[in-house]
Amino acid sequence: MRKFTVSAALIGLTALGVAVPATTSQAAESGVAGPVCDSKWGARNGNMYAWDGYDCNGSPIMVAAGDSSNWGAANDRASSVMNRGFTGNLSIVKFFYWQDHELGHTCLYPGELYADNLSDNYFTDGNVVDNNIRSHQWVNGGCEATLT
Repeated sequence: MRKFTVSAALIGLTALGVAVPATTSQAAESGVAGPVCDSKWGARNGNMYAWDGYDCNGSPIMVAAGDSSNWGAANDRASSVMNRGFTGNLSIVKFFYWQDHELGHTCLYPGELYADNLSDNYFTDGNVVDNNIRSHQWVNGGCEATLT
């Protein structure tokens, strides 16, 4: 029903000559962002997920319940991430620019659920997050940057 309402509103505004920004579904069709992460969200299971496609597209390149000091084959490939960790102790995923939890970092809080496009996020050292994660750990805080 919502899609019909949004479509009808867009048609009406277009007929009036009003410019309308791209909707989430239009953005998804362009490959930038959309509802795929929403469809992959499930019950909290204690895992962090990472995909090499934006909006959680494809199969995960990394699924981890614990810390990882070296993502190995998944190094420098993540373009979207999800935090399905349990809330409470060690519920924040802290991603690092380098192996062994070194150099810049950024965090994904459990309430954020996921970050579907890492190209507009930066580590604390100024490096872009997209295709630059090499390690992560579960923490309670200490985050100077947060994924959006």
